[in-house]
Amino acid sequence: MTEPVIRVDHLTRSFGSKTVVDDVSFTVERGAIFGLLGPNGSGKSTIIRMLCGVLAPSSGRATLLGFDTARQAESIKRRIGYMSQSFSLYRDLSVRENLEFYARVHAIPRPRVGERMAAVTELTGLMPFLDQLAGTLSGGWKQRLALACSLIHEPEVVFLDEPTAGIDPVARRDLWDLLFELSGRGVTLFVTTHYMDEAERCTHIAYLHMSRLMVLGRPKDLKRVPAVTPAGTRRLEVTTPHPARRLPALRQLPGVRDATLFGETVHVLAETSVDTAAIAAAAGGGEVGVREIPPSLEDVFVTLARATGTDRVPDAPQSLLLPHEPDTAAAPQSDPVTDRPVRFGAGLWAILLKELSHVRREPATLFFAFVIPVVQTIIFGFAIQTEIEHIPLAVYDLDGRSAGRELRQSFANTNTFRVVAEAHDDETFRRELTSGRAKVGLLIPPDYSERLVRGQQTAIEVLVDGSDSGVATAALSASQQLGLALSRRIAMQAVEGQTRVPSRDQFGALAMPIEVRTRLLYNPDLQSARFFVPGLVGIILQIVLLFLTSFSVVRERELGTLEQLFVTPVSRSGLLLGKLLPYALIGVIETSIVLTAMVYVFDVPIAGSLGLLLLLSSLFIVTALSIGLLVSTLAKTQLQAMQFAFLVMLPSVLLSGFMFPRAEMPLPIYAITFGIPVSYYIEILRGVILRGADLIDLVPHILGLLACCGVLLTLSIARFRKQLG
Repeated sequence: MTEPVIRVDHLTRSFGSKTVVDDVSFTVERGAIFGLLGPNGSGKSTIIRMLCGVLAPSSGRATLLGFDTARQAESIKRRIGYMSQSFSLYRDLSVRENLEFYARVHAIPRPRVGERMAAVTELTGLMPFLDQLAGTLSGGWKQRLALACSLIHEPEVVFLDEPTAGIDPVARRDLWDLLFELSGRGVTLFVTTHYMDEAERCTHIAYLHMSRLMVLGRPKDLKRVPAVTPAGTRRLEVTTPHPARRLPALRQLPGVRDATLFGETVHVLAETSVDTAAIAAAAGGGEVGVREIPPSLEDVFVTLARATGTDRVPDAPQSLLLPHEPDTAAAPQSDPVTDRPVRFGAGLWAILLKELSHVRREPATLFFAFVIPVVQTIIFGFAIQTEIEHIPLAVYDLDGRSAGRELRQSFANTNTFRVVAEAHDDETFRRELTSGRAKVGLLIPPDYSERLVRGQQTAIEVLVDGSDSGVATAALSASQQLGLALSRRIAMQAVEGQTRVPSRDQFGALAMPIEVRTRLLYNPDLQSARFFVPGLVGIILQIVLLFLTSFSVVRERELGTLEQLFVTPVSRSGLLLGKLLPYALIGVIETSIVLTAMVYVFDVPIAGSLGLLLLLSSLFIVTALSIGLLVSTLAKTQLQAMQFAFLVMLPSVLLSGFMFPRAEMPLPIYAITFGIPVSYYIEILRGVILRGADLIDLVPHILGLLACCGVLLTLSIARFRKQLG
């Protein structure tokens, strides 16, 4: 005896507390047409998914072609075909493009692709439809296309999950003719269905009921099970003009154990002692035919299901079985109801309760509706500050004496400036400004103390980063006010008890002791476009890539095409890269377009290296794609994907420094901003575009972006699995 193609041993699958497949065992021989039958929800599709390796069993074991379905799933997928219950191919691709796609997924050598496409299109009759979009095919032809795609790589076993659901009888027969032909070629077919006539066409049958396997065997053997037609009974077919009307009388006839409508006839299980004439009389007499018949598979499954005591079907009320004949005598004489106008608000209460039920059963909606707005209000209420304080200040003191130190301390004592660095050479001072670590530079000249002592006007230089117009304006104002205050203090000290004036300018005229000479760098005209447009590049890039990526993956999951891909031998890396690379290319093109618009429409030139900017933009593109991929692993529907995307976008806009300075935010929220990838990219954009920053200047921001990218990419890949559940 040959080794079975499929062996299932005590297979069980549970989802939480609900068991959908309960201790199922069976084997399937090579070349068989194995039919797995049962009502909807009995676990048929779940068994197929476990056998295909896309759903792990909770317990038990299954092997297919000698491979363990849980541990060697990828080895199985090269040798099986899968046709899902619903049409799960790409509707916006043509028949030819769908076939070519699955040929490439299964790595069929290019010289053989044409040969295999010709073979499957001839088998399924799809040749006239090769250039037609798959979504425009009728139901029967869609199923043929799905079968052709599942056969393109010549699988040894083909799984068909209710392949004839929703198609017309002619298409059903044509599809079964194709299955018989495949079986004749030695292909093993594993078919799920709940149609009894299709079960008759299978070589072997297993019947599931309430997640458990009730019966297994060949159709002819199952019909001979003693419990189906107990000893001392026989099955009869009664032909009568009005079978529905006669059914109650037949059921009430003594000795009749069961009577069921079967098309235009009634099938009766009666004791052998019951005379056929009595049955004919109960059926109305006259043109009534009674003949003995063998049990059908439906009789088998209904009998066995009822024997469990869990599927007893009550008799249908007679009012539902008899054809309705209107009583004209009792018909109302008033106007028909349909002539009355529809009442305003009709059905409002029903719709209202229905929508409330939807909301109650969707926890994600309640979470986004109530929790997220409160959290965001609290965060943004504390984080968004319009007052500019603690502007980073770099000091380059060439004087080095007490007067210079006092001037430095005067700037530090204000609430506007915060000393972050003290430079000791020109290069370090320049780097502090070009890197963006300092927004203001204070240059104290070497003769600062001497000129003050001699009563001469001395000039200090304040270099202000104008890339952020709001910060620059605050720095200019604070610098001028501080210079004026210091001058007044020195003047008052000089005037007290002395007759000479505190200071004169270079021409000998009376002047303030300290002259603050401010100079705007990078954006001398304080144009808001030079501040907002570079940041806008990062925000737009993240929005587009986040939505495109997350929606693409979630949409495939909703349509079932992602599950279809899970059954193929495409690797996880191949699936991920294949999904992400097109959007990465879109991101590169989008970056180029936005940068071009920035330069030529908003007149914001790129002061630094364009090559460096594009290289670091590529790093951010990968990061943004990782965010979209992570969202797609969390969201089950496109609505949830949109909600998660907005949850990501709001902090990205408000906490990244795009609109409001990060340094002005409270410390806990400021710490959170380091986990927002676009905050690093905005600093890179403004650094390269406005300040001409080089690689060394941007090292902290590059390291931060690399860290975010690594974490997001690792989480996304770890969560994205070629399995369901």
